[in-house]
Amino acid sequence: MTKKEKESKEFIDSLTAISEQKGISADVVLEALETALATACKKNTGSNANVEVVIDRETGGINVYTKKEVKENPDPELGEISFEEAIEMGLDDPQEGDVIQEEVVIKDFGRVAAQTAKQVVMQKLREAEREIVYTDFSGKVGEIATGIIQKVSRNIIIVNLGRVEAIMPKAEQVPSERYEMNQKIKVLITEVNQTPKGPQVIVSRSNPDFVRKLFEFEIPEIYE
Repeated sequence: MTKKEKESKEFIDSLTAISEQKGISADVVLEALETALATACKKNTGSNANVEVVIDRETGGINVYTKKEVKENPDPELGEISFEEAIEMGLDDPQEGDVIQEEVVIKDFGRVAAQTAKQVVMQKLREAEREIVYTDFSGKVGEIATGIIQKVSRNIIIVNLGRVEAIMPKAEQVPSERYEMNQKIKVLITEVNQTPKGPQVIVSRSNPDFVRKLFEFEIPEIYE
C-alpha cells in the first residue's frame, strides 16, 4: 500500500469513526463531500463543465471525471464536444446528446480535497448537532427546565439550558420578577422552532401551565 493509499484509507476510517460517534451517516458526509469537491474542481479549472467526483467508500480513493456532451455546435466552456472530438475519444457512432465520461487530473487536488473535506465534515457535524438538539427539546415542550440567565436586556432574557440558549420574550416574563445575570431559574419550555442558525427554544414563566407544572415538579403528591 502506497503512502497516498494509506492516507486515503485512514481518512475513511476516521470519517466512519466520527460519524458513528456523532450519529451521522458516513454516506451523507461523503455525498456532501463529493458535491463540494466537484464545485471546488470547477473553480480550480475555471470551467462550467459537468464535473463528477467519486469517493471509493472502501479505500478512500478519489476520482474526478468530466462529462462531455456531444453537440453539433459545441460550447467547450460548458463541457460540450463536437462529433469529431467524440470519435477521437472512442465513440464509434456519436449522436447529438451522447455523453462521454473522461477521468481528469486536477492540479493541487490533494490540497483542495483536504481543505474541502475539513469544511464539509465540520458543517455536517454542526447540522447533526443542531438536529439532535432540536429533536431533544421538541420532546420537552410543556416541561419544566432549569437554566442559568446569560443575558438580560429590555425585551428578552437569554437562559442557558446546557445544550442551547433559550429565549424568554417580554410577554413570557413575570412583570414583578427581577432577573439578574448568572441567576439560576426554572422555566417552562413552550415552543421549539427550527431556524437556519439552529433550534430556537422559547421559554416562559408567565404561562399558566408553568405554575401547575412547577407544583408537580416540586411536590410529587400533586402530580399523583
